Amino acid sequence: MILKLKMSKYKLFLIPLILFSIMASGQHNITWDTLAQVNFSEKFFPAYGEKFLYPEFLAPIKSLEGKQVTITGYFLNINPDENQYILSKGPMSSCFFCGVGGPETAVELQFSEKPNFKTDDIVQVTGRLKLNADDVEHFNYILTQCKAQRVN
Repeated sequence: MILKLKMSKYKLFLIPLILFSIMASGQHNITWDTLAQVNFSEKFFPAYGEKFLYPEFLAPIKSLEGKQVTITGYFLNINPDENQYILSKGPMSSCFFCGVGGPETAVELQFSEKPNFKTDDIVQVTGRLKLNADDVEHFNYILTQCKAQRVN
């Protein structure tokens, strides 16, 4: 009887632990160093008559494609009327567009519901990672199905 009671206690402890492990394994916390695992070369795009930086994603970042990831950065409210939002390694005053850093320092965010953040809010965003090499009208890194929370 005592052995049976002890086993019940262990089950009560192990079941939540196992469930937590299963849920946690489906999500990957990444950093800006993770996204820096990319090389760029110039490639001419005839449709635009211009050269653009073309990414070659390295193996560690390729392994995350399609997976749910979480990253923290500065929220940039680019054009809320057209649902254009970006997560940046730095604030708006020193973001990729201002020439401070490369394309690997910004992630396009695609939300199901309109977010309620201001530019330069520090947020933690979770979404599915999409790697984009060929569509120059979108960022190299895109998070779809985004959910976010303010950190600051």
